[in-house]
Amino acid sequence: MEIAINNNVYQQAEMYAQQQGMNLSAMIENFLRHFVSKSQTAQKTEVPDIVLSLLGAGSPIGDDDINGREAYYKYLEEKYQ
Repeated sequence: MEIAINNNVYQQAEMYAQQQGMNLSAMIENFLRHFVSKSQTAQKTEVPDIVLSLLGAGSPIGDDDINGREAYYKYLEEKYQ
């Protein structure tokens, strides 16, 4: 496996890793592990109860009224009669 990294960035990262008492490979592996676990946690986020309580709110619209325009126009007609 080969990864291309800008030489200046590589040198700076290597110096930083040495200052932290780590080797660069371990530092990169820890970073990637943290990044991947954070991504997986974000995918498992549950929908809050308040949002779930809003599902199904309002009156249903017809299958042929995809954008809800007919239902909106009907609402306006009833409102302004």
